[in-house]
Amino acid sequence: MTTEWHDEDPTETHEWRAALRSLIRYEGKERALFILQQVLREAEKHGVTTSGTALTTLYTNTIPPQQQPEYPGDLMLEAAIEAVIRWNAIMMVLKAQQDVGGVGGHLASFASISTLYEVGLNHFFKGATDASPGDLIFFQGHSSEGNYARAFIEGRLTEEHLTRFRQEVNGGGLSSYPHPWLMPDFWQFATVSLGLGMLQGVYQARFLKYMDNRGLAPVGDRKVWVFCGDGEMDEPESIAGLSLAAREKLDNLVFVVNCNLQRLDGLVRSNYKIVQELEGIFHGAGWNVIKVLWNSHWDRLFANDKTGALARRLTEIVDGDLQTAHVKGPVYFRETIFNTEELAALVQDWSDEDISFLGRGAHDPIKVYAAYALAAKHQGQPTVILSQGIKGYGLGVNHAEGRNIAHNALEMTAEELKGFRDRFKLDISDEQLSTYQFYKPNADDPALKYMHERRQALGGFLPARIVTSEAIDVPPLSAFDSILQGSADRTMSTTMVLGRILNVALKDKSIGKRIVPIFSDEVRTFGLEALFRQNGIYSPVGQLYTPEDKEQFLYYHESTDGQVLEEGITEAGCMASWIAAATSYATHRIPMMPIFTYYSMFGFQRVGDLIWAAADMRARGFLIGATAGRTTLEGEGLQHQDGTSLLSAANVPSCRAYDPAFGYEMTVIMQHGLQEMMHDQKDVFYYIMAMNERYIQPAMPEGVEEGIIKGMYLYQKAQASDMRVHLLGSGAILIEVIAAADLLKQDFKINADVFSVTSFVEVQRDAAAIQREMMFHPEKKPTKTYLEKCLKGFDGPIVAATDYVRAYPELIRPYLNHIYVTLGTDGYGRSDTRQQLRAFFEVDRYHIVVAALYALMKAGKVTAKQVAAAIKKYQIDPEKPNPITV
Repeated sequence: MTTEWHDEDPTETHEWRAALRSLIRYEGKERALFILQQVLREAEKHGVTTSGTALTTLYTNTIPPQQQPEYPGDLMLEAAIEAVIRWNAIMMVLKAQQDVGGVGGHLASFASISTLYEVGLNHFFKGATDASPGDLIFFQGHSSEGNYARAFIEGRLTEEHLTRFRQEVNGGGLSSYPHPWLMPDFWQFATVSLGLGMLQGVYQARFLKYMDNRGLAPVGDRKVWVFCGDGEMDEPESIAGLSLAAREKLDNLVFVVNCNLQRLDGLVRSNYKIVQELEGIFHGAGWNVIKVLWNSHWDRLFANDKTGALARRLTEIVDGDLQTAHVKGPVYFRETIFNTEELAALVQDWSDEDISFLGRGAHDPIKVYAAYALAAKHQGQPTVILSQGIKGYGLGVNHAEGRNIAHNALEMTAEELKGFRDRFKLDISDEQLSTYQFYKPNADDPALKYMHERRQALGGFLPARIVTSEAIDVPPLSAFDSILQGSADRTMSTTMVLGRILNVALKDKSIGKRIVPIFSDEVRTFGLEALFRQNGIYSPVGQLYTPEDKEQFLYYHESTDGQVLEEGITEAGCMASWIAAATSYATHRIPMMPIFTYYSMFGFQRVGDLIWAAADMRARGFLIGATAGRTTLEGEGLQHQDGTSLLSAANVPSCRAYDPAFGYEMTVIMQHGLQEMMHDQKDVFYYIMAMNERYIQPAMPEGVEEGIIKGMYLYQKAQASDMRVHLLGSGAILIEVIAAADLLKQDFKINADVFSVTSFVEVQRDAAAIQREMMFHPEKKPTKTYLEKCLKGFDGPIVAATDYVRAYPELIRPYLNHIYVTLGTDGYGRSDTRQQLRAFFEVDRYHIVVAALYALMKAGKVTAKQVAAAIKKYQIDPEKPNPITV
């Protein structure tokens, strides 16, 4: 029986392969591919299927030695500079452990990826110039020590910086991982949250094409390079964007997967082969796959292997055995890899030292350069380079090299350091070694000069984050006057108001072209389909079909210069697009303004990690949590009802979170956000709730703009009296609060002031900041919080009701000296009408009235019997199950 490893008729096989080579030689690769496709189709007709085998190739390098380009650099000088970088990266971790202890670090990660970085930095990665912002490089988060070590010998960081690795609190330190907020001139992307770099890289490459097709910024020869580990590919986000990248032919995108076969605690695929698995995934998704598995010392063996036995052996051996063979040394390696007479004959005249040189491709600059060169010129597909290396390479197999404990290695003995020094031929004395001294070549050192020349030729240092400040004029609030006037007798939702705001912004001469509307698939649900016709949906190929709704005015219109990014059902993909646009001011020198509108339930709760990454990267833009709240979306139930996202938003320092009840509030907030982010160039972003519940939108009262932005203002003032309560409401529940105020007056002769709280978050932040100021300056004259100013002269009870969990309005409790009762939508959601849902969650007008009476009872203003009478009057069942309990 013929199998992959046993050929019953090698002569026939040779003839088929020779015929294919002849076809390629005389008729070209395209003709050969066509013939192969026809043969496969014919095979399928007769029940012969290839299953998944066609997606993988033998476990050898993709590029044969005879097709490798000549290496253009000085290998000796590059090796010297890489050795210095490796040394300083190790010293950073060891010194931190010695000086302060406990701050951690990674010895093994950068050791594995160093050559992959150096070849790119010396020959491929373009820095920013006056003509171009350069390439976008997603450096692997856990290898930051190497980036710092290189920046040190480049002169960008000092020894003091390196000495304070992971010690930032008192200033002058270096962040543990890539962090643009903490190191805004150095890091471009936050990549340490595993998997997010891959997804962001795909959408960054796509955004480059988007900007190019819209005539905003040419792609030119700019590339997006994404470095990641093979263990990192376990994260679903790592592969979530692969089909998009292939479908849209993102040939400006290169993934470099550092396949050292290890995760943090063990092997990635101990019983299988991770490289083969990834090759199948990427190949199946339509990517160009390049494998860099073996170093140049293997070339002679493969050339001498006439039957393919070595390739077959390397393909069948599982990763666990392959890793053990490296760790155990040449004798074990020989016995494990060359385990047949035929294979043993290949190395019969090889010494153990010769065997020890049989290394992996990730550490061979010649092999890496060949892969990068092929990837850089490949067209029509994104490229992935699967590069096999050793975790902890250079640290010694007796220490951590290739071992399961590599990730947790934080120390090296004197003997291990000497071994490292000698292996990489470093000019470091025993004294320097024992005292953990950094090493920096003299200014006239040939290797240092060479490194500077290479970076100068490629445009400048990397990583680097360069922001060109550009104040963009935004439309004044008066431009939205028609919205501020309210809706008269017409009922409107704030989501409909959002459409009107977008219409004004998109038509503005200054910012219109910079707006990037982003949706995950619910544009018509939000009532914003007018954007389809007016602005078009971005598609790199335009519209190759006739849409079935072509005859309609608001048909589904795709175009190459479309402005709307309609991403499909992927909040993660939308967030990656949003990040690309939200950081465009730094990555492309062109400030853009992304507005991502989505079901709020699927925002912070589903892609909160990406939102934090966006904040880390100083993103600017709007996130619109549509169909917001737990009771405003009728019928949908638990999975669509959001009661917590505002709490999540409250934890992100640069996020401004708002819950506007009225259209004029939303308008003021968005106009202020545009001013703050585009004109004032502040690195913040806005999270704004939008409801689908329709009600009459009032005109904006005079003088409320400041209060809207600060988070709270008096919407409806009552007469002063002893029987008086303050009612606080936000979002759609403000309508219930206003109705409750009327009931209190009508049924109980109690006056109620109504405050619209557009942001409990902003009110709380102001109060917390002032409290801190007073605590540290106790002799200073007390400063009133904005909350105190709003409540000036009032010492009565306060009731707050929102469409979110009680913890949201509870944010301000520490700053109140009042009886304070909060209502919220704690517990699981339900499917029903708004009226029923609000009664169930106890946030409707009747429960607000009861809460107000209860607060007044606690203040000694009404009796318990009066509260009980109100409960009976409004037919509230006090024995019904608590919605919080399960």
